[in-house]
Amino acid sequence: MSDTVKNTLLFACMALLILGTGFVQSWNSALFILNMGLISAIMALGVNLQWGFAGLFNVGVMGFVALGGLAVVLTSMPPVGEAWAAGGLRVLGGLVIGAATIVGAVFLNKRLSGRARLIGLPLFLIVGFFVYRFVFDPAVEAIEAVNPAGTGYLGGLGLPVLLAWPMGGLLAAGAAWLIGKTALGLRSDYLAIATLGIAEIIIAVLKNEDWLGRGVKNVNGLPRPVPYEIDLQKSESFIKSAEGFGLDPVTASTLFVKLGYSVLFTIVLVVIFVMAQAALKSPWGRMMRAIRDNEVAAEAMGKNVTRRHLQIFVLGSAVCGIAGAMLTTLDGQLTPGTYQPLRFTFLIWVMVIVGGSGNNLGAVLGGFLIWWLWVEVEPLGHWAMEFVTSGMAEDSALRNHLIDSAAHMRLLTMGVILLLVLRFSPRGLIPER
Repeated sequence: MSDTVKNTLLFACMALLILGTGFVQSWNSALFILNMGLISAIMALGVNLQWGFAGLFNVGVMGFVALGGLAVVLTSMPPVGEAWAAGGLRVLGGLVIGAATIVGAVFLNKRLSGRARLIGLPLFLIVGFFVYRFVFDPAVEAIEAVNPAGTGYLGGLGLPVLLAWPMGGLLAAGAAWLIGKTALGLRSDYLAIATLGIAEIIIAVLKNEDWLGRGVKNVNGLPRPVPYEIDLQKSESFIKSAEGFGLDPVTASTLFVKLGYSVLFTIVLVVIFVMAQAALKSPWGRMMRAIRDNEVAAEAMGKNVTRRHLQIFVLGSAVCGIAGAMLTTLDGQLTPGTYQPLRFTFLIWVMVIVGGSGNNLGAVLGGFLIWWLWVEVEPLGHWAMEFVTSGMAEDSALRNHLIDSAAHMRLLTMGVILLLVLRFSPRGLIPER
């Protein structure tokens, strides 16, 4: 069987799974899986750029996804005028002082030596820290005191929400550049630890800095690129069209909105996939794979390995940031407490490994397949447990234990699938050519 036929069959089976969900459960569930599968496929492409192209073990995917979500708030939400008047400019001034302190410390570290560095550098950092806190802290308190139940933060720029998606990529790319400049010189296992720790720091900042994105109070009511269901249900033309398809207006409106998201997400996925494929087949892509396979040989041929690693690290993180912005737009709210390593790091890595590391098509397939399993395994596991225990007494302790354990089928299935793929197809369902 040729690769083209095999890949076509794999994607056809994936399409049948989603269609089957629509027929057996509901089309709302099928479209939810489709939309989340599209976003997951984009995240998997970002990780595949880093790991499949360059062999960078980034375990901080969650942090870049969260930064993409923050970009939606900073870009599309309207500014809070009272908060800006209370301390907006002073917060910006404090941040500038903090950044200037870091830049100045780096400059002094290069210029000074001996006793002057030993005394001058810590003194400069201490003075800069206290000046930063003196300017920053009162401004934050003033901002968070402005209607804390409803706002209590600076808001955003009030721009169209679609602009937040590339802004999410830019914000994640900027953070990746700062992280990469310090962490990419580490060995692969240390790089994994560093990126995981930095991702947790990013989430901690989002949870605790209320002036930035309301922290754990969440930002609700984010703008959407598609109509609201209630507006569609009030439209006479839409009601007539829904009745023509034999649907009630409520169901038709939810399906229409989810289909609108599907179209937008598909466009983004296709654009990123085409660009990733072009990069893979270009001289730059061949160079990245050569560095991945043998860094010593590539460096001996005159390639700047650290610089190329930084490039691919920034690109992959930008893709994850775009996906994070899309996810927050779909949810309609920013909830920092929901960013967990299991969902936004481990699961994405499973998608890449199962689909096929180093193959963009495999990453897309893995994104859809693993997400479908992540959603459907729990109800299927509950049904299976009900069937297995159907002959047991209602008050049987074993029966109750098995039914209660169905909630853990999701994690068990992910582990079993990963083990099976690594055993029988270690290069993934669609291996790198």
